[in-house]
Amino acid sequence: MDAEQVVRVCQGMCTLAIATVTRHGEPRISGADGHLLHGRWIVGTHRQAAKARHLAARPGISATFMRGEQLGIFTHGHAVPLNSEGTSSDPTWPTIRDYLVNHYDGDGDDPFWDENVWYRIDPSWMVAYSADPVRLLDQQPSV
Repeated sequence: MDAEQVVRVCQGMCTLAIATVTRHGEPRISGADGHLLHGRWIVGTHRQAAKARHLAARPGISATFMRGEQLGIFTHGHAVPLNSEGTSSDPTWPTIRDYLVNHYDGDGDDPFWDENVWYRIDPSWMVAYSADPVRLLDQQPSV
């Protein structure tokens, strides 16, 4: 699938399987909300979660979005914190935060935003596959 097709099938929130690595080199998988914005996955987790500790020490990350047998998007790269320490550490954070607050119908003053850290996955490798992309795209609303 090409980039335009991927954007069409990844509107809104996508549930991702995220892989991080422990200090002993052991892989760990967990789920995360993923938002594909400008060709990069945006993912969040609680600041005290194991994956946040893993990523702080070892930013290598893999993410997978699968929709049954219809679609697979696989990404390997590095997690870049957007709001470390509860403050904006990345110039794109205010725009991304506005998008997320709107998506979650939230209040920008909710403690949720300070309790969670959000990352952009800068991919070193990313591929999307569908055995029948025409059928998959026909099932998507027009953008």
